[in-house]
Amino acid sequence: MTTEELKALKSDKVIDARGTACPGPLLAAKKGVADLQPGQIMEILSSDKGTTNDIPRWCRKMEYEYFGCIDEDGIYRLFLKK
Repeated sequence: MTTEELKALKSDKVIDARGTACPGPLLAAKKGVADLQPGQIMEILSSDKGTTNDIPRWCRKMEYEYFGCIDEDGIYRLFLKK
């Protein structure tokens, strides 16, 4: 997805993991996704660059659809669909 398409997504849940280091954002995402129904979209906010590798890898493993990431001045917004 393009940056514009990602910005236009309506997230059903937002996980704010800014200020936490690895594996904090991934653990927060794992906990948060449990509340989602299949087909719902979750956004993860993180200040840890490692999250940009961890979340896509986890999505592949769990068979979630990973849409992409927006870097907004060191805050990473990652989007996935359960």
